[in-house]
Amino acid sequence: MSNLKKLSGVITALITPFEEDFTIDEKKYREFIRFQIKNDCQILTMGTTGESATLSHEEHHQAISIAVDEAKKVEKNTFILAGTGSNSTKEAISLSQYAEKVGADGLLLVVPYYNKPVQHSLVDHFSAVADSVSLPIILYNVPSRTGRNLEPETVSTLASSKDNIAGIKCASGNIDQITKIIKTTPDDFIVLSGDDSLTYHIMALGGKGVISVASNIIPAKMVEFTRFMNNGNWDNARDMQLDLFDLFKVLFIETNPGPVKYAAELMGIMNKRMKLPLTPPLPENQEKINIVLKKLNII
Repeated sequence: MSNLKKLSGVITALITPFEEDFTIDEKKYREFIRFQIKNDCQILTMGTTGESATLSHEEHHQAISIAVDEAKKVEKNTFILAGTGSNSTKEAISLSQYAEKVGADGLLLVVPYYNKPVQHSLVDHFSAVADSVSLPIILYNVPSRTGRNLEPETVSTLASSKDNIAGIKCASGNIDQITKIIKTTPDDFIVLSGDDSLTYHIMALGGKGVISVASNIIPAKMVEFTRFMNNGNWDNARDMQLDLFDLFKVLFIETNPGPVKYAAELMGIMNKRMKLPLTPPLPENQEKINIVLKKLNII
């Protein structure tokens, strides 16, 4: 797992472009992946930001295959993280094994949503997936979406019991909890921010980077931001945190990825088309996004 060092700085949680019939726009997806890699980002395909919860398993397979193929053409050392979590352990194993087969470098496994498994059940779930593949696994804790928090003690148990459980994406918003995870896991356990607005705080505690929504539209700025921190230049990083804070917040004015897809359309990167039940932002929220993007000279 030597390439795990690539899991630092910025990993873009890719938005997914759709055709008019809501199939994946492969040409646009490949173009967007090239754009990200040329700006020095690693990539996550089929995360929450990619609308994974509304896509079929066949579409998951398609997106992962495209991402691996295109990324390796552009820069063979790009780290491709594939979102393969599910509320069914059997499905998570199936998706994970597929991602490994087609050449992904690592897996992002969300806490099983809706079922609300207790902590010892989460240990069993993640252990079963870890045993089914050899790829490194990044756990993903986002209790606002899953209905269940992955407790620090559970993370520590998994980190110490499974060699290929290599890190966690923290999107709990709870800095005390994230501090405890960093304190109680091995030094080589990778902690990544799952909230752009908390990246500064998490990296100050020892986090390695961010799985980012904002980097879909400002990849170079996010790379600069995290490089400042990884190089110990905290004053410049603080300035960027304050400059970008309004953008980080407005991108969550409605459910992700609606705002960032709308911003991407304004910038001419891709259309804002989303699969129901997700929809683009309301007009009044579109205006708020416009204001922030103009203030930062993004549009």
